Amino acid sequence: MLKNVPNKQAALYLQVKEVLIQRIQDKVWTPGNLIPTEQELMQEFDVSRTTLRQAINMLVQDGLLEKTQGRGTVVKAQPLFGGSLGRLKGLAEEATERGLTSNSRLLRVGFMSHLYYETSMLELEEGEEILVIERIRFTDETPIALERSCWPASVGKILEKVDLNDAKFYEILENNGINLKRAKDKVSAINATLYEADLLGIRGGEALLEMQRLSFGYDDKPLEFTTTKFRSDKYHYDIELTR
Repeated sequence: MLKNVPNKQAALYLQVKEVLIQRIQDKVWTPGNLIPTEQELMQEFDVSRTTLRQAINMLVQDGLLEKTQGRGTVVKAQPLFGGSLGRLKGLAEEATERGLTSNSRLLRVGFMSHLYYETSMLELEEGEEILVIERIRFTDETPIALERSCWPASVGKILEKVDLNDAKFYEILENNGINLKRAKDKVSAINATLYEADLLGIRGGEALLEMQRLSFGYDDKPLEFTTTKFRSDKYHYDIELTR
């Protein structure tokens, strides 16, 4: 039977998924380990084969499990990806420097007005349109972050013309004669909502590392306001201090 599941109101396959994630995170099953057979898990959880397979297939898609020929389903090794403070670069650049592949999946995009907080951060006039881009960011096919970036309309009109699924924003801007001079990063600890957790392949309420970035052009005017929510088990920040 399913026990100690935080969200008892969720669909049964999502409850099973939560339990499987918990076992991986608690290292009951470690990377390379075979998980129990379908029959064993069906009996333990008292669920149908269809329900169990839904949960397992979601974790395969999320990069936590891997189906292997002739062996079964194993726990997939998870790379810990880190960024560093001190140099202005995007997540894709950081991943490439560490020999990882990086890609994105677009969730939504559109021009919006009356976003008072974002308008204030970008030092725009009230009611001015802002291009909002929301994406899931992946490294080595594992979802590690949710990204929401906001751009003034002048920059947004450039970005809306490209495929935003895998777009490297800084590279696109530089190719259009727009260069970033500096940025301010603010890092906080938050907890994932159920919606965010489902997108990232984790449990609701888990810790996320939230980074807010405000980037400036060479005229010292804000060009980018981005909030990125990283999985804390997949991402860390390296800070080098001298004295």
